[in-house]
Amino acid sequence: MKCEELLKLLNEYVDGTVDPGLCEEFEKHMAACNPCQVVVDNIRRTITLYRNGQPCEMPLEFRERLHAVVRQKWQEQHL
Repeated sequence: MKCEELLKLLNEYVDGTVDPGLCEEFEKHMAACNPCQVVVDNIRRTITLYRNGQPCEMPLEFRERLHAVVRQKWQEQHL
């Protein structure tokens, strides 16, 4: 299995709906591919955070930059 194939099956793998034979190939690939391990781990963590409903505090500087960008985009579209 190549990285591109793994990414195409990522949703099904994380949901647990991928064919068991493909699941073995998926896990075999991940065992030897650190970038794919990182992607899958990040997806799992994101899903866990979302399901648990745990708020994530953003750093103040990031939050201020984000708000400024959102305000600017809104003004460009509505004014």
